[in-house]
Amino acid sequence: MEWRGRRQSDNVDDQRGAGGGSFGGRGFRIPIGGGGRGGGIGIGGIVLILIVCAVLGINPLTLLSGGDIAPTDGTPSQQQTTRPAADDEMTAFVRTVLAETEDTWNTVFTANGQQYREPTMVLFSGQARSACGFASSASGPFYCPGDQKVYLDTDFFRELSSRFGASGDFAEAYVIAHEVGHHVQNLIGVLPKFNQMRQSMNETEANRMSVRVELQADCFAGVWGKSTEQRGILEQGDLQEALQAAQQIGDDTLQKRSQGYVVPESFNHGTSAQRVRWFQKGFTSGDMKTCDTFSPNYQQL
Repeated sequence: MEWRGRRQSDNVDDQRGAGGGSFGGRGFRIPIGGGGRGGGIGIGGIVLILIVCAVLGINPLTLLSGGDIAPTDGTPSQQQTTRPAADDEMTAFVRTVLAETEDTWNTVFTANGQQYREPTMVLFSGQARSACGFASSASGPFYCPGDQKVYLDTDFFRELSSRFGASGDFAEAYVIAHEVGHHVQNLIGVLPKFNQMRQSMNETEANRMSVRVELQADCFAGVWGKSTEQRGILEQGDLQEALQAAQQIGDDTLQKRSQGYVVPESFNHGTSAQRVRWFQKGFTSGDMKTCDTFSPNYQQL
């Protein structure tokens, strides 16, 4: 990925070395472990129709609006002063990737007559406070709808390579693009609707809907990936790096690695095959309207 020398985002809050606690809120994250319980029933057609009508119409950006903030379980973060990011290669990389997502989604939203509200990325080391609660490295990178920020401990990238065998700068960029995909979902109304509806769902139902939300974020990451290709940033092997990362963090792969067996009812991010397929779908089309994971037949799309 030819990222050096390109524009870097100013929307980075470097908090490395600050904070404490453990994550306890409702963020949307890249998983780093597996496990869970089975049981429960499926989601009814009415639920899917409500989401499709409210979220993915002819122009999904028509639901873009301000002030619709998803509920959180944690203590809201206190106002903090944004500090310049540290002058190191990793920070430069993160700032550049974030800038590339800004360019992509500003273009998409503008083309649909809307304005994209750029998220802030918080870099932390060990622990950090978010509007969704305390964040720790163990939670993995995540997006908090309550403060519209992406949280990332960059040490996760070493774990992605050493533990999961997914190395390369575009694998790391995919992680960031996935979390920014959740921000896009927040802006177009997907996350607020999901947070509202899961209050009346049991655990299995909520997990199944969560899979659809996560796969859509993967598809949005693919849309961003296509944009980088069109701008001539991708190098040979980059796409395979992202697909390898998607493969390694599927629920079934993580559960097999951690406990030796899978519990499909507990999946909340999607299988490896699903994650790869939906990233590829977004990458192939370059169009967010193709990312309809709320279709009744989404597993076959």
